[in-house]
Amino acid sequence: MRLDKYLKVSRLIKRRTVANEACDAGRVTVNGKPAKASCNVKPGDVIAIQFAQKTLEVQVLKVEETVKKEEAADLYKTL
Repeated sequence: MRLDKYLKVSRLIKRRTVANEACDAGRVTVNGKPAKASCNVKPGDVIAIQFAQKTLEVQVLKVEETVKKEEAADLYKTL
């Protein structure tokens, strides 16, 4: 699954366009390397997102096309 879509489905970032902009600005890394929005994400990958003052680091547990809001947190584990 594309990184921008995963960030939206998992609700780490609210909208896909915002996820695209974050990737373009270099604020998202996958396994320690800067990632483009089109980067493929698979279980076991570590995603780090740089917000204004803090960095959120998560490990991908599952990749699903669609999930309910309550189940979105089951897609990743915070590190």
